[in-house]
Amino acid sequence: MASAKQLAARRKFAKIMKSGGFKKRKSSSRTTKTVTKTRTVKRKSSTPKRKTNKAKSKGKSVKTSLKSITGSKTLQKVALGVGGGIIATALVNRFMPSSAISKFAAPGAAFALGGVEGLIGQFALNMFGTPAGNSNVQPQMEAL
Repeated sequence: MASAKQLAARRKFAKIMKSGGFKKRKSSSRTTKTVTKTRTVKRKSSTPKRKTNKAKSKGKSVKTSLKSITGSKTLQKVALGVGGGIIATALVNRFMPSSAISKFAAPGAAFALGGVEGLIGQFALNMFGTPAGNSNVQPQMEAL
């Protein structure tokens, strides 16, 4: 059971909560001071503008355009496919000169290294590369 002191404290607490709880009350005798924020302005340092040389800026745009061309993922895959096809054909012709595998070495390596883009690049190179086939191959000597 609660003592008389505890019951009095509970009644006092209930009265406070009924009247609105523990809110801060404004006293009318004091005047409130309005605080305004001061605006901070960042000053830019005044640096003289540099004159750009047109020749330098033109060279920069050429470098940027070359970077965008060589940075293309599709062109990188095409280059990998074409290069891999050429190397595979050279290796197969070196070790097995008269085999039927050499026809399939270039497209296989192009697909393995460059994916579909490399395979398409290899076929395009074969179609438009040399009109009479491989011009590096020496003609075979005829038997007499």
